[in-house]
Amino acid sequence: MRDKPRLSQDSSHQFIERVSASDPRNFRRGVQSQKIARLRSIFENKAIDLEGIEVWLARDLQRLLGYSEWRNFQNVIAKAKEACERVGASMDDHFVDVNKVIEKGKGAREEIRDIALTRYACYLIAQNGDPAKSPVAFAQTYFALQTRKQEVLEERLAERERLDAREKLSQTERELSGVIYERGVDDRGFAVIRSRGDAALFGGHSTLDMKHQLGVPASRALADFLPTVTIKAKDLAAEITNYTVKNTDIRGEAAIGNEHEANNRRVRGALVQSGINPENLPAEEDIKKVERRRKSEEKRLSKNMPCFPKQGEPD
Repeated sequence: MRDKPRLSQDSSHQFIERVSASDPRNFRRGVQSQKIARLRSIFENKAIDLEGIEVWLARDLQRLLGYSEWRNFQNVIAKAKEACERVGASMDDHFVDVNKVIEKGKGAREEIRDIALTRYACYLIAQNGDPAKSPVAFAQTYFALQTRKQEVLEERLAERERLDAREKLSQTERELSGVIYERGVDDRGFAVIRSRGDAALFGGHSTLDMKHQLGVPASRALADFLPTVTIKAKDLAAEITNYTVKNTDIRGEAAIGNEHEANNRRVRGALVQSGINPENLPAEEDIKKVERRRKSEEKRLSKNMPCFPKQGEPD
C-alpha cells in the first residue's frame, strides 16, 4: 500500500461562501458569463499537482462546494466512492489519502488527514452533492467539461437545470396524485384536474392544443418538450395545490380542479407581468434525448479521465 503523501497547508484560502448563497435558479441559459468565469477561476486556482496528476484536496473542495461541516462532506465522498466502483473504475485510482499540515498559531503545527481527488473524483462528489447549493450545480458541469469552451459550459448548465426541473415536476405531480386520491379523486379525475391547470397556465389553450402547436407526440408528456421556465411554473402551481389540499378540507374532482386552475392562473399572471407568455414559447429538445446524451457523456468520462498511476508502474 502506498504511503500517504505529506502536503503543506495551502496559504490564504479564498472560498466562495458568498457565491454559495446565490439562488441556484441563476444557473440557466442567461447566466452571467462573468459569474461563471469567476467560479471557474476559483476552482482552477485550488488545483494542485500530485505525481503529475491535477488534483484537488477534499477539505478545499468541501468549502468550495459550500459545506461547512467536514463530517457532512465525508458522507458525500462515501457516496462518490460507491458511484466510482459501480461504473467499474478503481476507487484507489481517484481517491488517495494524504496527510496535510496546518498552522495552529504560536508556531504550532498539526497534521490532519485529507484526500487527494482526481478531476473525475471531484465530478462524482459534485454529482452526489446537494443540488440546492449553487456551487454544486456549477461543479457538476465544471468537472465534466473543464477543458471545453465556456459557451458549452453554459449550455450544459442550462440542460442540467431543465432535467432537474422536469424531475422535480414529476415528483410534485406524483405526490399530488397520492394526496387527491385520498380525497376521492381517481386517475381519470387527476388527468382532468391537470388538464384544467394547463388550460389556465397557457391562456386557454388545452394540453392537446399545446401538443399540436409544439409538435409533441400524442403519447408523450407535454412537459418533456417545455422550456425550463414553463416546467417550473407548472411545478409551482402544483406545489401550491398540493399544499392547499393537504392543509384544508377541500375534496372531490370539481373543488380540487377549481383550486388547481386558480393556482395556475395566478402563476401565469406572474409570468405575463414579466413579459413571458407560456403558450408562445418554442418547444425545447426532447428531454429524454437530453438525458440520454448526458448519460452517454458520463460513461465516456469514466473511461477517459486520468487517474493515479498504480503502485509499481513507471512514471
